[in-house]
Amino acid sequence: MKYPITRNGPLHRSLDEYISFREVRERFGFYAVKTGRWVTAEEQGQAAVHFYDALCDLMHILRVPEPVISLRGSIALHFGTGGRPGVAAHYSPQERAFALAKNAGPGSIAHEWFHAFDHYIAQQAFSDLPTNSFASPEWLNQKATPVAHPLNDLLFACFRAVILDPTGDAPSDLFSASAKADRSSGILYYSRPEEMTARAFEAFVQDAPIKNNFLVKGTIKSREAELGLYPSGPQRQRINQAFACYFSALGQALSPRSDQKR
Repeated sequence: MKYPITRNGPLHRSLDEYISFREVRERFGFYAVKTGRWVTAEEQGQAAVHFYDALCDLMHILRVPEPVISLRGSIALHFGTGGRPGVAAHYSPQERAFALAKNAGPGSIAHEWFHAFDHYIAQQAFSDLPTNSFASPEWLNQKATPVAHPLNDLLFACFRAVILDPTGDAPSDLFSASAKADRSSGILYYSRPEEMTARAFEAFVQDAPIKNNFLVKGTIKSREAELGLYPSGPQRQRINQAFACYFSALGQALSPRSDQKR
């Protein structure tokens, strides 16, 4: 990893505790953890510690238990595998795995994890979707049948805060800036609902009191932020509140004292 990893948050392990990717897998319940053939043993050891702390930080920020991080053991974690030129990280719906490049990937966990979550939660939020669907575009398309549930109401409020203005009748500032960037580049990417919600989730995570640049970075100071591709101002506040309400409620629903399941 070519840039320094910094974090400011609670201690999740003793300083002399040995952490490997096996501990990462067992703590959160990923169905698999895979590292690339060009990742050295030393790099694996360093990365495992950073992943462990980052995922624990994410769990604390969201106020959810470990199974939420692995989406009930349905996703895998890859590091330094299947690299694509110019791509720091990606989520594969076919493999249900999110992957980070060895050098450029750190800082992308929050974004790729939310893609995995968006994919997973689609089957809980809508009743008649193919398995490759994501919840955020289905919410915008309004063709699928929503599942009536208080948690889904809170989830849809997150999508609304990202994509629409406060009235709910016009595009949000984030959507407008994203569409402008797409017109300039001649491709449809930034304004896709799944990409806007992932970037909005990044902003929510970066604004949390716990700071970890292996988990997330760049939502305030970056070229993308300058172009308005991350939420800002009152919209950022609305989005943060919506995500906080949703994940807090999800964590409470999944607590041992709750009979609700998600």
